[in-house]
Amino acid sequence: MNSLRPQAATFGLTEGEYDLLVSGIGREPNALEAAIVGAMWSEHCGYKNSRPLFSAFPTTGPQVLQGPGENAGVVDIGEGWGVAFKMESHNHPSAVEPVQGAATGVGGILRDIFAMGARPFAVLDSLRFGNPDSPRTRFLVNGVVEGISHYGNAIGVPTVGGEVTFHPSYQENPLVNVMALGLLRHEDLAKGTMGEVGNQIVYVGSKTGRDGLGGAVFASADLSDASQADRPAVQVGDPFMEKLLLEATLEAIEAGLVAGVQDMGAAGLVSSTCEMAYRAGLGITMDLDLVPTREEGMVPMELCLSESQERMILVPVPGREQELLDLLAKWELDVVTIGEVEAHDRYRLTWRGEVVCDLPVALLNEAPKYTREGVELEEIKAKRERDLSGVPVPGDLGAVLVDLLSHPTIASKRPIFERYDHQVMTNTVVVPGAADAAVLRVKGSGMGVAATSDCNPRFVYLDPYAGAAAAVAEAARNLACVGATPLAITDNLNFGNPHEPGVYFQLQQAVQGIADACRALNTPVTGGNVSLYNQYAEGDHKVAIHPTPTIGMVGVLPDVTVRATLDLKPGPHVLYLLGEHATTIGASQYLETVHGLEAGRVPDLDLGLEAKVIAGTLALIRAGLTTTAHDCSEGGLAVALAEMAIAGGQGLKVELKAPEGVRPDALLFGEAHSRVIVAVPVGHEQAAQDTLESLGVPFTALGESLPGSDRVTIAVSGANVQLSVNLETLRTAHESPLREILR
Repeated sequence: MNSLRPQAATFGLTEGEYDLLVSGIGREPNALEAAIVGAMWSEHCGYKNSRPLFSAFPTTGPQVLQGPGENAGVVDIGEGWGVAFKMESHNHPSAVEPVQGAATGVGGILRDIFAMGARPFAVLDSLRFGNPDSPRTRFLVNGVVEGISHYGNAIGVPTVGGEVTFHPSYQENPLVNVMALGLLRHEDLAKGTMGEVGNQIVYVGSKTGRDGLGGAVFASADLSDASQADRPAVQVGDPFMEKLLLEATLEAIEAGLVAGVQDMGAAGLVSSTCEMAYRAGLGITMDLDLVPTREEGMVPMELCLSESQERMILVPVPGREQELLDLLAKWELDVVTIGEVEAHDRYRLTWRGEVVCDLPVALLNEAPKYTREGVELEEIKAKRERDLSGVPVPGDLGAVLVDLLSHPTIASKRPIFERYDHQVMTNTVVVPGAADAAVLRVKGSGMGVAATSDCNPRFVYLDPYAGAAAAVAEAARNLACVGATPLAITDNLNFGNPHEPGVYFQLQQAVQGIADACRALNTPVTGGNVSLYNQYAEGDHKVAIHPTPTIGMVGVLPDVTVRATLDLKPGPHVLYLLGEHATTIGASQYLETVHGLEAGRVPDLDLGLEAKVIAGTLALIRAGLTTTAHDCSEGGLAVALAEMAIAGGQGLKVELKAPEGVRPDALLFGEAHSRVIVAVPVGHEQAAQDTLESLGVPFTALGESLPGSDRVTIAVSGANVQLSVNLETLRTAHESPLREILR
């Protein structure tokens, strides 16, 4: 056999990796074997550049029922209930075909959830796009939103939250990160394993086609001008078929008929079956002639690596095979026994009576690991260290507030989420846009589950460690603002090409920042996804995205009726800031939007203070001392106050005392961490202050809400600064931008 080494790149392998393959099997592989190894060793499946860094993550705790290594993480929320949750990316497919790219991203993450034995009951999406004025950006935004709404609405799972960022670095490489949550009873927790020798391997779901071919390798390479030719690597989804598959799988698990279950995701049939075999420490033999197909003349490579959607592998409990087949047939799904678990350690495939693949299971699952040298780019360091003292303070800070509210990153996302069905299943008690996190009831109990997704890419760009830690802190703070105790995270690590020292530095630092913040806030990492090579090749020039380690976090409300939202409530209230005032404009949206500068130091993050602010916020909500809480993030204090006034339909009056040497624009628009604004009903101020003092939470009385007023007034004493803006002006600025984009 002639060596395939010169064609290694065709299979997604380097020549060095090809040599490792030859050494591992003691012979030259055939083309199918090389393609299978290329898919399994791709970054998307094998995490070869990122896995060595993951040892830093805390992954255990009394709340963790299932940590990393399965289809999804699972946390205990009490009363015998668990929540399965995970976040996945569909970035490259969405850049090429946004509707199907986003739709199948939703479908894929939902299968990960019900593969754990959990019924999906919520989806959140974290989206990043380029210049909002660009026709390409508008094409991508409209397509992605259509894809998410089409799939989620059709399958009947509500889309309850998320975030949207606009920045030029995402112009050609948007990010589509989708998080899903599911509920399960502890006893129904399922695993992705082959079980024991003699177990049958059952294919169930849609027939296999040629869509999605090479998707895992496609997702592990840079985008380029030629990427439009990779449309076959984008899958096509059918949410109605997925609904049948969901119900059939959950019924089989609840009936005790399933020893193992796995979604066919990236790398299709190959990844699902060889991962299950690896977890069991066993081998398998499968007959590719038995795989259901929807196209004529399909060959082994297509059968193995197709990423056709809505397909699962189920392994029956021994002796109950026919019961499982009968149950699945009831749902009118394609159901075929395609193989058997065996005592050897091989991944063996036959086709037309011949063995066409014979590889060690361990070799497929143990991709080479690369620890590279990370070096911070001097350009970014210079931006971070830039002296901002010469940046002028605008004369009209009221106009600045209006400008910030109209920035698409800060502006209302109502034009997006109103296209999603967020009430289907009737579990959603805090709808999108109403609070800093979504809240869902757990029927049959008094509890609630809260979820959020967060990341400020500008922070991570300027300081990867601090920015990634801040994303964890903001997620925990957002959960506290609705009354939920933060439990655990899933992450989606979106970065450029790890072969670039500057990108690898960002990845290294971000992982450590996440790890340290999770440890400090007791929110272990239960799983996640890595999406590298998010950069666009334009000739010889590479444009990388801003590093975006998106954090998905879940929390629990002991009593779902005891919660808070961000809107000012009827009646007079005193406004308090929990935490410390901002003292710098560094790394802020204000600095970028108004002054055109992406520069300065990311504000310091004190994780001890963060924990206190979270504890104080929860204590006030659970004591009934506030039903209004909102964190300060993009746009700072002034934007947060304006958002509360807009949501509540009433004005407010605040007077700030500027610490000596602090600029008024920093006080208003700086983005210091660990800050929450709460509204306490008049007459309960002392009880609130006593509660905060007992917990050691620093706080400041800011001012008062003004029911019946139509103005937001903020004065900075000692600086001769006052802004006073009509509420309708603020509302128009906040609600219009996304409507213009989503026409």
